[in-house]
Amino acid sequence: MREPVPSVVYGLGFSWRKRALVRNFLPGCQVLFVRSLKQIPIGVTVALWASGPHRDVDWAAWQATPLWLEDGFLRSVGLGADLVRPLSWVVDTRGMYYDATRPSDLEHLLQTTDFDVPIQARANALRQALVRSGLTKYNVGQQPWRRPDAVAQRGQAVVLVPGQVETDASLRKGAPGIHTNMGLLQAARAAHPDAWLVYKPHPDVVAGLRGQGIGEAAAEQWCDEVVLDAPMGPMLEAVDQVHVMTSLAGFEALLRGKPVTCHGLPFYAGWGLTTDALPTPRRGRHLDLDALVAGALVLYPRYASLATGKPCTVEQAMAELLVWRARSKPALPWWRRWLRPLIRHS
Repeated sequence: MREPVPSVVYGLGFSWRKRALVRNFLPGCQVLFVRSLKQIPIGVTVALWASGPHRDVDWAAWQATPLWLEDGFLRSVGLGADLVRPLSWVVDTRGMYYDATRPSDLEHLLQTTDFDVPIQARANALRQALVRSGLTKYNVGQQPWRRPDAVAQRGQAVVLVPGQVETDASLRKGAPGIHTNMGLLQAARAAHPDAWLVYKPHPDVVAGLRGQGIGEAAAEQWCDEVVLDAPMGPMLEAVDQVHVMTSLAGFEALLRGKPVTCHGLPFYAGWGLTTDALPTPRRGRHLDLDALVAGALVLYPRYASLATGKPCTVEQAMAELLVWRARSKPALPWWRRWLRPLIRHS
């Protein structure tokens, strides 16, 4: 289960836009927002955005306890970098799920929890519903993708390589080996010289909200196809396997029964469900897929209803995401498009 959170928490470095969300995802806590470290008393708990500017502060020297916040795995219809409101966050007392250099609450939960029959049955039903609906983290993309006819005729395997934002904290903290998109693409090509290799850049990069990685403009040199605007869920259904560094797409592929090769150390590696290029010595337990789903989607994240801002279950969040997706328009509203250049350089 989730680790307990103190009744009084100091929130450091949150914009006015995020402050209401902090309160939504920390229900029952009195959150006192401050702008600088100097405003934090000794011995308190400090809520922080995990990839924010205060991530490297020596909190022991400040005699304060950090509480790390970050987006959850079923987030929204639209990109967080586009300031689209989230339905889920994670709140971690130990570290963060993407930081493989130290334990996180999620890793501890997966390593120690007794996943009994009822929670695994709930996770199984959730997983099947997610796969049927095609829901993923961001639920973006407008152009359906299908295997090329020639590939189907030749019986070629299709391998998907999802790109990431190369400045992302999950690569700094979870990819000690291959840590660039082109390095990943080259490794996938070496492993599958005869496959149809599909590269899908990260949606933040496609939207112009984040910069391309090193050499990413020349991705076609190492793959057979670059796909920009396909929704991830249906695309995962159509491929044979996936190679990732730390991308959540690997977890979403596991939900769909696809073989996944991890060249980094994402939270879902090391439990006997993936082919891992790197060792994970802290993760010695073998988990069923439904146990992983129970930990990562049911027990670890916090969900807040779009309608009320109050806590809700993952099943309620999924229902709201489906309604949101059905009502969403293909094009962003003008004010979000206008904001994109400002967000890109913030």
